[in-house]
Amino acid sequence: MSKKLIFVDIDGTLTPAGTNVPPDSALTAIRRAQAAGHKVFLCTGRNYAMLEPVLGYGFDGMVASAGGYVTVGSDVIYDCPMTKEQTQTALTSLHESGVFCTIEAKDRTYGDENLGDFLKGQSEGNSEIERWRKALASKLSIHPMSEYDGRPIYKVVIMCSSWDQLEPARKLLEKDFDFCMQEIKEHSCVNGELINRAFDKGRGVRRVCDYLGVPIEDTIGFGDSMNDLAMIQTVHTSVCMENGAEALKKVSTMVCPSVTDDGLYKAFEKLGLM
Repeated sequence: MSKKLIFVDIDGTLTPAGTNVPPDSALTAIRRAQAAGHKVFLCTGRNYAMLEPVLGYGFDGMVASAGGYVTVGSDVIYDCPMTKEQTQTALTSLHESGVFCTIEAKDRTYGDENLGDFLKGQSEGNSEIERWRKALASKLSIHPMSEYDGRPIYKVVIMCSSWDQLEPARKLLEKDFDFCMQEIKEHSCVNGELINRAFDKGRGVRRVCDYLGVPIEDTIGFGDSMNDLAMIQTVHTSVCMENGAEALKKVSTMVCPSVTDDGLYKAFEKLGLM
């Protein structure tokens, strides 16, 4: 088998949503794949600060901030924050419509002070909602929005009660930003991310391939939510977790067991990566 580049989402894929501890079986699969000569990259919506706790498990690089910050080994190969004007326009228009926001710099995340109260009233949601619920509870690198000091922002996470609340911001921002919205259950809150159209997880995958001189035919991607769609559509072999979004399963090459049912290990084994 030719050596593969393997791209793995974190929440709901590598780890149960909102946690930083992968199942032992997932770590075993990753280490065996690396020992066989394959390279394994994180491919996540998390910024560097929020993914840092899992870096100790030994990855070969990262596609972070949904593609806005990409590394291979210790080399930063892509770095594309929003402009200050874009950040201010996003926050002003969203807050005026009552949309809750978190904004992600490379090394720090800021959230609206009342976001926790909003999430307490929500039913069990997708992996992204669970990530934020648990992140806020543990205060994982999340600071009050009032402390934002103007440092470059890569991504805005949005949560609200209705789709109508997003329309004013869409009119101002949709030309430059993709409103990447999650698949939601009935009565769950509307949630998603504003991602710069200059990048996405799929283009992050391509940037790693170009840097290493590896054809896209030698890539495999693992994800669970709709913010993984660009990655799933880009890699040669795409795998959605059983706990993932139904829409993502429909466009993936295969579906593997859930993250809590040794899904990564079983998929790595089936794909002959170990």
